Amino acid sequence: MKNDSLEKVAAEIIGCPLCKLARTRRNAVPGEGQVSAKIMFIGEAPGRNEDEKGRPFVGYAGKILDELLKKAGIQRSEVFITNIVKCRPPDNRIPEDDEISACRPYLERQIALVGPKIICILGRTAYSSLLGGKSITASRGKIVKNGGRKYFLTIHPAATIYNKAMREVLEQDLSKLANEIKRLNSDDNNKDKPLEDFF
Repeated sequence: MKNDSLEKVAAEIIGCPLCKLARTRRNAVPGEGQVSAKIMFIGEAPGRNEDEKGRPFVGYAGKILDELLKKAGIQRSEVFITNIVKCRPPDNRIPEDDEISACRPYLERQIALVGPKIICILGRTAYSSLLGGKSITASRGKIVKNGGRKYFLTIHPAATIYNKAMREVLEQDLSKLANEIKRLNSDDNNKDKPLEDFF
């Protein structure tokens, strides 16, 4: 879409009336981060803290994600982070198909505008919505190519709240993601080098 921008998408999301979540939300949560982020994180939906503040991943799960990103050498300020639905489902239930469909064009525009090198899918709902996947635990840590985009699969940080062993799993995955981004950056840098530099 010509003349589109992340600010324009965010303004449309904030005033969006397209599904029933618009009637129960306090604040829509468009997402935030770098315009030209190399990594885009996509989770399931805003929770209570996000609904109050209008920002993604600001609750307990968000704190865990921030800590583990930092440990992996990824700055939150350098990524773009959002969810497949932009408003909180009541009682944090799983988003319904019509809600996911209503939000999908917003998400597609955000992906197109950011143009990330890799999209990190957080959890089963985002995995099933974006790639039709079934089990995130069976597929986590993998890189998948689909529709010309590269996806990295891992668990949702909220899973680590209820199962402490999953924290180590998420930590390992984010470290793997950081290494993949380093590799992609190195490939990009080498593209510009004259051929003789390789010999």
